[in-house]
Amino acid sequence: MLDTLNTIDETARTALSAADSVDAIKAWYNAHLGKASELQGILGSMGTLSKEDRPIVGKNGNRIKRELQAAYDARLVELKQAEMVSKLSAEALDVTLPGRPIKRGRLHVSTQILNEIYAIWADMGFQIYRSRDVETDEYNFQLLNFPVGHPARDMQDTFHTTEKDVILRTHTSPGQVHAMREFYPEPIRVILPGMCYRYEQITSRSEVQFHQVEGLAIGTDLTFANLKGTIADFARRMFGKDVRTRFRASHFPFTEPSAEVDVECFICGGKGCTVCKYAGWLEIMGCGMVHPNVLRNGGYDPEIYTGFAFGMGPERIAMLKYGIKDIRYFWGNDMRFLEQF
Repeated sequence: MLDTLNTIDETARTALSAADSVDAIKAWYNAHLGKASELQGILGSMGTLSKEDRPIVGKNGNRIKRELQAAYDARLVELKQAEMVSKLSAEALDVTLPGRPIKRGRLHVSTQILNEIYAIWADMGFQIYRSRDVETDEYNFQLLNFPVGHPARDMQDTFHTTEKDVILRTHTSPGQVHAMREFYPEPIRVILPGMCYRYEQITSRSEVQFHQVEGLAIGTDLTFANLKGTIADFARRMFGKDVRTRFRASHFPFTEPSAEVDVECFICGGKGCTVCKYAGWLEIMGCGMVHPNVLRNGGYDPEIYTGFAFGMGPERIAMLKYGIKDIRYFWGNDMRFLEQF
């Protein structure tokens, strides 16, 4: 039996040296150390041997098995390394080629304009005040001097919900009342940015959703002169220090008096071009002194307090500033448009 074990050992080692691939050495393992191998057969039949032969055969058989296993493991590592070297040589990479550049994201043009607006008003002491997108009819209209049936409501096509008197806000102005009721009786200087929603026909100049930035200042001695100076300073910071502004009389239910604000066209310098429709002026916002009824609804006594408010559309400002012709580009996700900013 010992002679048989020695023969098995010699034959296995010779075959192991001849194995020249990973597949070949795996086949060797099945033939010489697998369950069906001759060595495993001898070790499995130990119970049939005599008491004298059993320990001798077992000791030598297990030793040969351990040595063959160790030789197999070492040879397998050698062959795997050789195959890897061969593969790398056959599929060589030119590491001198430049890497592929990773495209970096950027802020949306609306976000860029909003950040610019925030920074300007922050310099003037205004803080950001957030209010909800889903509003009640009371806050969106009634507390802002739009009583039920008021014709000005027709200008703000409204998205209604299945809940009675619950709507999507048509402007950020409801935030004025929220801010007044929260800060009363302290003076107020806030801007109220956010998304607004109106059920309008989508065209190059109108969308069903758009950003708006409302502004509100309340104190004991604010006048229209303060409003004009503040708006003029904003226009210079946004459009250039030499830009001129003009105020045109208008009407908003929640301000009295009210005005529309234009800036001299910064494209043509007021001479007239396609951007300003040859008028020389560009409309940028509406404004006015807070109506006494709105002050009362916010908790402020109009005999003591006054205030001014303004509202602007960041997308409109971006369209004017960059000559964008169609507001639908802001929501179209067209990379050719977005990557310009």
